[in-house]
Amino acid sequence: MKKRRLPILGILILIVIVFLASKKINLNPNYEIGQKIDSLNGVAVYYNGGVGHVDGRALADDGYNLGLKYQCVEFVKRYYYKKLNHKMPDTYGHAKDFFNSQITDGTINNQRNLKQFKNPSKSKPEINDLVIYSETLLNKYGHVAIISKVTKNDIEIIQQNPGPFGSSRETYDLIHKDGKWQIGNKRILGWLRK
Repeated sequence: MKKRRLPILGILILIVIVFLASKKINLNPNYEIGQKIDSLNGVAVYYNGGVGHVDGRALADDGYNLGLKYQCVEFVKRYYYKKLNHKMPDTYGHAKDFFNSQITDGTINNQRNLKQFKNPSKSKPEINDLVIYSETLLNKYGHVAIISKVTKNDIEIIQQNPGPFGSSRETYDLIHKDGKWQIGNKRILGWLRK
């Protein structure tokens, strides 16, 4: 019986090692880290390889902290800085930290100087809103993306660092029920708007 456990334990250890390595290294030979893979209104989305890969800190010309290169936070802050002329008062924090659960729906999130809406909200999501995702067992930092398209029935988001084989764009159902708008993804905490 012990002989059977040993190979299973070895396989489990190997799976954990491969998983941890895949968060740091590039497993997708079709892209190079730092390669432009998409854009929104002229602001590039770059490929990051493994979701945990970090390639230093990105700063704007005036020294404003945009975040860790090629991470999701860096893209949304760079977009807001370049296209919406917006600097966040709190320039640090993980993606999940963009959403403050203590703030009432439709009021200002002072850390980001943006209006915050909960999922669901009385306010319909709009193009350029930031969508904030909760953390998961495999991603303790959460995720943040930008709404690039809104229709009657769905939204499209654009994101940086969805993983080595993830897409820079995803579409979610947009549900209007009982006077509230909900984005059909259980991980989405809410959205922020300038």
